Amino acid sequence: MRPKHFLNFENSSKEGLAQIISKALDIKASSKTSEVLKNKTLGLVFQKPSTRTRVSFEVAMNRLGGNTIFLSSSELQISRGEPIADTAKVLSSMIDAIVIRNDSHEELTQFSENSSVPIINGLTDLYHPCQILADLMTFNEERGHLEIEKVCWIGDGNNVCNSYIEAAAKLNFQISIFCPKGYEPHHSLMKDYKNFISIASSKEEALEGAQIVTTDVWTSMNDETNSADRKETFKGFFIEEKDMEKANPNAIFLHCLPAHRGEEISHNMLEHSSSKVWQQAENRLHVQQSLLESLLAN
Repeated sequence: MRPKHFLNFENSSKEGLAQIISKALDIKASSKTSEVLKNKTLGLVFQKPSTRTRVSFEVAMNRLGGNTIFLSSSELQISRGEPIADTAKVLSSMIDAIVIRNDSHEELTQFSENSSVPIINGLTDLYHPCQILADLMTFNEERGHLEIEKVCWIGDGNNVCNSYIEAAAKLNFQISIFCPKGYEPHHSLMKDYKNFISIASSKEEALEGAQIVTTDVWTSMNDETNSADRKETFKGFFIEEKDMEKANPNAIFLHCLPAHRGEEISHNMLEHSSSKVWQQAENRLHVQQSLLESLLAN
C-alpha cells in the first residue's frame, strides 16, 4: 500500500480539506499537547531558507509527542550526486514522514515515488499548499465558514498563486489575478482550471467583491538575479490600505511573508484593520499539526 503524500491539492477533497482545517481550529482552541505521534520522527529536508515552515513543523511534531531531524541539502549525499530515488528509499526506511522544501517540484515528485512514508511539500517552485491551508484556516476562523466566493491575487503568478488556483477548484471559488503580462500562473493550471480563474485588466477589477485580498513578494527565491528588472515590472502591482475599500466590506488581507514594505504592500498594510497576517502566520503551526496527525496518526 502506497503512503499518502501531500504534494499539492490534486488528490485532496473539499471534505478532506475542511476536516484538516476544523481539526486545526480545535487544536488552536485547546492548546493541548498530545502523544499521538510518540516515537515517530519527521524529517525536514530543506534546500531553501525557511522561517515559518521549519519552525511550525518542528513545534507541531513536538506537540504531537514526536521528534524531528533537520537536514539541509548540503548535508545529504544528494549534493555529491547520489540519485534522489536512492536517498528517498534510505531516508524513508528510517523515519516516518518527510517535509521537503526545494527548487524543483519534479524532484519532489520523484522523491515521493520512491518513498515508503508520506512526503509533504514544504514549498517547491510550482506549489506551496501548506501556506494555503493556513490561509483557508484564517478565513474560516474569521468568518466561521469556508464558503469563499472570490479571492483577489495581485502580483506574480507564483507557487502560492498556483496553490490558490488548485484550492479554488476544490472549494469552488473564483480567483481574480492582476499580474504583469508574462507573469501569469503556470500554463497547465490556467488551462485545467480556467473556469475558476480570471485575469483582471485592472487592480479594481481584481479587488471587486473579493473576500480575501492577498499577494506575495515581487521576487521569489528562485528569481533573485532578476530582482532589479522585477521591481520595474511590478511597480504598479501592490496593495495599500485604500485598496481594501474596493473589496468586499468584510474582506481580509493576507500575506504569506516575508513581506517587503514599500514594494508589494504599502508600509502600513500589515497593521491595517483588515490584515490577519500575524494570525495567518501562527496558523501555519496549527494547520500543519492537524496535517501531520491526519497523515501519521493511523
